[in-house]
Amino acid sequence: MSQRDYYEVLGVERDADEATLKSAYRKLALMHHPDRNPNNPDAAEKFKEASEAYAVLSDGEKRARYDRFGPAGVGGAGAGGFPGFDASGFGDLSELFGGLFGFASGGGFGGGPAGPMAGSDLVYRMQIAFRDAAFGVEAPVAISRLERCDDCGGTGAEPGTKPRTCPACSGRGRQRTSQGFLTVTRPCPNCAGEGQVIDKPCAPCGGEGRRRVKKDMTIRIPAGVESNARLRLTGEGDAGPNGGPAGDLYVVLTVSDDEVFGREDDDIVLTLDLPFPTLVLGGEVPVPTLDGEETMTVPPGTAVGAELRLKGRGMGRLGRGGRGDLIARVSVRVPRSPSKEEKEALRRYAELTGAPVGKGRGVLGKAKKIFS
Repeated sequence: MSQRDYYEVLGVERDADEATLKSAYRKLALMHHPDRNPNNPDAAEKFKEASEAYAVLSDGEKRARYDRFGPAGVGGAGAGGFPGFDASGFGDLSELFGGLFGFASGGGFGGGPAGPMAGSDLVYRMQIAFRDAAFGVEAPVAISRLERCDDCGGTGAEPGTKPRTCPACSGRGRQRTSQGFLTVTRPCPNCAGEGQVIDKPCAPCGGEGRRRVKKDMTIRIPAGVESNARLRLTGEGDAGPNGGPAGDLYVVLTVSDDEVFGREDDDIVLTLDLPFPTLVLGGEVPVPTLDGEETMTVPPGTAVGAELRLKGRGMGRLGRGGRGDLIARVSVRVPRSPSKEEKEALRRYAELTGAPVGKGRGVLGKAKKIFS
């Protein structure tokens, strides 16, 4: 093996700490691992080179000798590296690659029995009304999930019997195989990585130790939630195999649109169409709210586009208490077919203010007459 500087091999500074060394080695090992590069001698050589560098630099005593004397300080001999190098002797590949190549991270190569795995998380999607999102609501949820089999108590074995330790892996759930200098762990084929063997499976659950059931529950949706909010219910997912802990249930919410109100953060908004005299002279007008109809004061001289507020009539504030506001955005109500009296009154107002208004048929009427 080439005697490149070990720090250069891993691509780290000479004062790199343990976490930096491990992270650098992990990246290189994942890139050049023989399982990912079958029949590639160059990748295997790079993996071995990175492994040798990490083996030395991750060991405080060896690193000190290397920093002082170079490769000779750790038994380096020309291009052959230091004698007795074995990738399995410097670190736990199951720790470095846990879950990436299909084996558990607990216990290492020579670790104890495989521990119980947690169950899967579940996702439930729910649509709720706008007003329920504003005030909060208790809602029913029906899910299908795996629960521990009551007949076998979750062991998967027929009642009155028990699983036995897998003789092929001694209960570790993993087996070691050597490929030249490299030692690899894989799930035990005899027990499928479970670490135990069931001679007489439980009939109701087929040896799974879990059974699928329908679960009805009621959840509390807090006030102020928005679409895509996720509620986490710890331990309400699938039960884990071999008595492992249950996963979680995530309820993903969609809030329906409302016919009257829009939403801006914790505030609700609506358009308030008002007659022109009310904008000029002011007045008291009824407005809808989430709590029912209320009266809002319109100040004299209110302009179109102005925002009027009712404090505390908006959405609940999630996790903070209280409520947002109701915002009424003012618009002018224009009569489509004003009466004769209304037209006369408007013309008199136009004369007083000098406002330009059409007379008789107006431009459109004249155009119709020309082309008729």
